[in-house]
Amino acid sequence: MVKTMKKVILASQFLTIVPVKDTGEVSPEEMGRTTSFFPLVGLGEGVLLAFFASVFMEYFPAELTSALLVLIMVIMNGGLHLDGLSDTFDAVASRGDYEKKLLIMKDSTVGPMGVISIVMVLLLKFTMLSALFFHAPAPAYYATVVSMPILSRWAMVIAAFHGRSARKDGLGNLFIEHTEGKQLLIASAIAVILTGLVCTIVMQFPLYIFYLMFAMPVLYGFSFLSVLFFNKLFGGMTGDSFGAMNEIAVLIFLIVTIIWAQKFI
Repeated sequence: MVKTMKKVILASQFLTIVPVKDTGEVSPEEMGRTTSFFPLVGLGEGVLLAFFASVFMEYFPAELTSALLVLIMVIMNGGLHLDGLSDTFDAVASRGDYEKKLLIMKDSTVGPMGVISIVMVLLLKFTMLSALFFHAPAPAYYATVVSMPILSRWAMVIAAFHGRSARKDGLGNLFIEHTEGKQLLIASAIAVILTGLVCTIVMQFPLYIFYLMFAMPVLYGFSFLSVLFFNKLFGGMTGDSFGAMNEIAVLIFLIVTIIWAQKFI
C-alpha cells in the first residue's frame, strides 16, 4: 500500500502542479512504473474540472465556462503538455534527420508551427466543450469532463508500452523502459473501472457500456498509430511526444463523445 501511494504521488508530481508531499529519494524504476496510476491522477483532474464547471455554469454562459475550463486544464499541468505539443510540431515541420529534429525539440524557442498547434488545440477544446454543452444533456456533459483526463492519461500509458525511446535520457525514456504489460494492464483496469463508475452514476448502464466500447478502442488505436508515426519521424518517443499525445487524445475523445451524444442520446 505504501509503495502504491508513493507511485500515485509521483505520478501526480509529474502530471500536475498540485502540491503533494515529498516522497524522498526515487529510483528510475519507481518513476518509470508510475504510469500504472496515470488514469487515477486523471480522475482527480476530472473531478476538479467538473466542480469548476458546475460553479461556472451558475454564473456564466456556456462559452465563457468552456474558456475557463480550458484555462484550468492548462494551469493544472503548468502548461507542460502544451509545451511538449509545440516542441513536437516544430520538429515535425522541420527537415532533416532524427538528430536535427530532436535538437529542435530541445530548443526552448517556439517556432511558427508550435504556436499554431497551441492555438488550434486550445481553440478546438473550447469549441468542442461548448458544442457538448449544447448537444448533450447535463449528465453526459459532466461524465465527459470527468472522463476526459482519465482516458487521455491512459493513452499516454499505451504509448509508453508500445513505444521505443528516441533518447537515452529524460522522463520519456524512463516511462518507456519501465512500462511493461503489468503497468498497461493496471492502467487499463483503472481507466475502465473509473470511467465506468462515472458514466454509471450519471447515465443509464447500457449507454455507458456502448460509450466505452466506442471511445476506448479509438483512443488505443490513436496511441498505437502515434507511436508508429513518432518512430518514423524521430526514431522513437520523447517526453515532448507524450505531452503532444495527451493534448491530441483529449481532442479525439471529445470528438468521439460529441458524435456519440448526437447519435445515441
